[in-house]
Amino acid sequence: MDGSEFDAVAARIRASFAQQSMMATLGAGIEEVAPGYCRIGAAIAPGLRQQHGVAHAGLAFSIGDSAAGYAALSRLGPEEDVVTAEMKINLLAPAQGERLVAEGRVVRAGRRLIVVTAEVRAVAKDGAERAVALLQGTIVPVPAAG
Repeated sequence: MDGSEFDAVAARIRASFAQQSMMATLGAGIEEVAPGYCRIGAAIAPGLRQQHGVAHAGLAFSIGDSAAGYAALSRLGPEEDVVTAEMKINLLAPAQGERLVAEGRVVRAGRRLIVVTAEVRAVAKDGAERAVALLQGTIVPVPAAG
């Protein structure tokens, strides 16, 4: 796939992401898309923290799942979409910082199952990053709607 072909894929991914009201509620945004890769970031807003003042694991899971799912979608044609069949998360450290960044990657893309991973990092005010979660899951290609 050359650059102009991938531009259409990236535009499709960004349009799909814009339809996700959950991501809008979390204040998340796509920062980069490449073949088999997607990076999503979100500020750790006051309403997204748990009782200890760090980002809630739900924020890490949500952006990690979406980053992994869109990494998978970047490997499919326009007639296909994706759904998550299963996703596991390992929480590594408290998500303390200004924002979270999730980088999703395709590990293996088959015809019926796509194995994905995502690393979520907390970014401090000074730009230092710390890994806070790892996700691994299975994405299933489905026919695109409409």
